[in-house]
Amino acid sequence: MVGYWIETVIFMFASIGALLLGFELLSSNITKLCHSSLKKLFNKTQNKAIIGVGIGAIATAIMQSSGATTVMVVGFVNTGLINLAQATALIMGANIGTTITAQLAALSSFDFGAYAILTAGLGAFITMLGKKDRTKTIGNALTGFGILFLGLECMSLAIKNPDGDGNLVVYETIKNILQNVNGTGAWIILFLLGIVLTAAVQSSSLITTIIIQLVGAGIYIGAGEGATCLTNNVLFLILGSNIGSCVTALMSSMGAGTNAKRASVIHLLFNAFGSILFAVLLLLWPNFMEITFVKWFKGESTQIAMFHTFFNTICTLIFLPIISVFVKTSTALVREKDSKKEVHRLIYIDDRILTTPSVAVHQVRKELALMYSRSVEALNISIDAFLNKDDEKREIVDARIEELEFTNKQIIEFMVKLTNQNLAFEDECTLSSFHRTLNDVLRIAEIGDNVCKYAKYMVKHELEFSSNVMVQLGFMKNKINDLYAQTDEIFLTKNLKKMHLADSLEEEIDQMRKDLIDDHFDRLNRGECKPQNSGVFVNLVNNLERAADHMIYIAYSVKEASDQAKIK
Repeated sequence: MVGYWIETVIFMFASIGALLLGFELLSSNITKLCHSSLKKLFNKTQNKAIIGVGIGAIATAIMQSSGATTVMVVGFVNTGLINLAQATALIMGANIGTTITAQLAALSSFDFGAYAILTAGLGAFITMLGKKDRTKTIGNALTGFGILFLGLECMSLAIKNPDGDGNLVVYETIKNILQNVNGTGAWIILFLLGIVLTAAVQSSSLITTIIIQLVGAGIYIGAGEGATCLTNNVLFLILGSNIGSCVTALMSSMGAGTNAKRASVIHLLFNAFGSILFAVLLLLWPNFMEITFVKWFKGESTQIAMFHTFFNTICTLIFLPIISVFVKTSTALVREKDSKKEVHRLIYIDDRILTTPSVAVHQVRKELALMYSRSVEALNISIDAFLNKDDEKREIVDARIEELEFTNKQIIEFMVKLTNQNLAFEDECTLSSFHRTLNDVLRIAEIGDNVCKYAKYMVKHELEFSSNVMVQLGFMKNKINDLYAQTDEIFLTKNLKKMHLADSLEEEIDQMRKDLIDDHFDRLNRGECKPQNSGVFVNLVNNLERAADHMIYIAYSVKEASDQAKIK
């Protein structure tokens, strides 16, 4: 008997493992296939709540995980990509989208065993024989779909595994325990059990799937001995699971900004209020299940799945018009801290958005653009320090360079994590180009540091330059800023039509460097300039021209990534 129980437990854990593997393969590869569509969806998140609900539902249906969507939403809020009202709509939509998992699980009530093996095998062959990345991704998705149903099939077999005498010991044991959780206080037990189990595994989809498997096997949870159909009691398990699913978002918000914490609180409030509302309804309407879903749909698995969809849809319809109430409540519960602003904090990227690689790549681009602007600011400060003979500005530039180096490290760490995700080839090319961009951005800031050193040397040794020279250097500075404006737009918008303008500006700066140096040596030969000025002036002008070179490199990195993606 001990061996029988060990065998069954191993079989059950293997089934759950296959189930989780199937979900992971299916969701990750479908997400990869639909990366561009997901990116467009999230880019269209607007202040219209109904649009947000639709986007949240579609994204979650694709990714097969409301937890993943909610964590991602928390990340979006934390990076300022969306506001709290938009986040609330997305969360509501995610709760509807996650019900597709229950609908898939309900299909296991049909005999899909042979088809599951066929689908998994077909997917494996496509993956092995496919030459293109997209083909391999399709194969992996099919494999995941097949393994998912194999896991469901094996779970059913594990529950009904007979002992040596042909007795369904496990089935009868589970049935006696769960089916007899009834009576006056049964709903409380099942409600709390749903919360605890879901919080423990951090997957409401998994708990719902297991519930569907149990009822599909004829175990009427909470219905009592001799029951012939489902009762309200099993629904309390579903409602509790809905609250337990909030743990993932709450844990994700730890260490995040105030608005990210508020988004996770909104998720908890929405799910808790909805679950409590339906719990009251079920208590006031004891035969709700018997006269509705039991009559409307055949098969206990389908009845549970349809209730799950009904529950989340109705809650969304009820609470959608009062999104502002959720926002205000979360704001009151999670107050802004009266602490100093965090130093060196990344604005646009967050580990929580790694699950949507295309969105994450776009956010890295925005973070790099911000870093680029700060680097150019440091350069401008240093040029002004030289023109105004103010070596005290060096402290500002040093602080800015320190900030940029710290930011550089954080961005690289994020991009390493992003590289491990299922990236589309276009995103791989873009990410590779970002590493070169980072180097160019830092070089511009370092040039600013060099210019500060020249300013300090000029002040210390009381060097003088003519007003005409200072004016010409001012012109060069303006031209460099014009080039920055063009290259920054190219980098952010990927508008390669403006490359000729950037090239033209860079050529002008090259010519200015040549003219300035030639004029300097002419003045030197005429005795109008001191020889000790030469080292400072020539190095200064060369450094400014090098800054322009790095700017044009940033623009060309966009072009190279685009060309590489097209070749593929």
